[in-house]
Amino acid sequence: MALAPEIRALLDQMGGSGRPPLHHQSVAQARAFHVEDAPALNGPAAPVASVQDRVVPGPAGELPVRVYTPEGEPPFPIVVFFHGGGWVVGTLDSYDPLCRALAAAVPAVVVSVGYRLAPEDRWPAAVEDAYAATLWASRKAAELGGAQHRLAVAGDSAGGNLAAVVALGARDRGGPPIAFQLLVYPVLDAAGDTGSWRDHAEGFYLTAAGMRWYWDHYLGPADGSAPDASPLRAAFLGGLPPALVIGAEHDILRDEGEAYAARLRDAGVAATASRYPGVVHGFFRWRALTGAADAALQEAAAALRSALAGP
Repeated sequence: MALAPEIRALLDQMGGSGRPPLHHQSVAQARAFHVEDAPALNGPAAPVASVQDRVVPGPAGELPVRVYTPEGEPPFPIVVFFHGGGWVVGTLDSYDPLCRALAAAVPAVVVSVGYRLAPEDRWPAAVEDAYAATLWASRKAAELGGAQHRLAVAGDSAGGNLAAVVALGARDRGGPPIAFQLLVYPVLDAAGDTGSWRDHAEGFYLTAAGMRWYWDHYLGPADGSAPDASPLRAAFLGGLPPALVIGAEHDILRDEGEAYAARLRDAGVAATASRYPGVVHGFFRWRALTGAADAALQEAAAALRSALAGP
């Protein structure tokens, strides 16, 4: 399917902005552009009962999280959310509207994690932070108004990578118990050798050169072959929580997400891959731009609601 008109218009606008491509930007520039673009793309903030900024114990000191509590009567499911941005950009603020919308739509307590970013803190710093925050959310479930046995991990792009890695780590470390994983166009393999990498290398928002820029900043001298960097390379995916993998048709990461869902199913894990036509990487957060964002949010919320249902 061709690009949706609103997506085509956005890409044309970005192409004419005069900005250098991502792989020619400094880290400071990339972070500034991300913050600058977020309000116009994110849309309005959904109402929730409360939003609380907290710090929790992390492997390198205090770790910031933002806790969203929906309207209604607890206990709620808990969704630990990891933002995207190639492990280099992204903030609690730039993902605030999405986390509010997710908390309201499920409804669930959403714990958004401000993990350490690269290149100041390279892999596996973000992994360690993501696991620590998930462990904290599980242990503090009752205090948060949630139920420990109704815990999910979620994230988009690099955040989807962290969600998948945390699910693998929780399985291999004996906890915390995770009931579901929501992976939105996740980064799953440093190899970058799929058909969608080749077919969408340029001109579709996230380019191959841009994704390599992110990987280089994240990994530094590491080769990225370890499963906690590239979950698609994990030898065995059995025993993982059920998953919904949301992908975009015109995205270099599309094929690795669908391959991961297929491998989960082959290992006996209930996993659905949902491909959204006419859109590109990043669309899930662009609720002010495209109706596909709201459709995907509602699909994600329904999957979380079903998986996390219970007393």
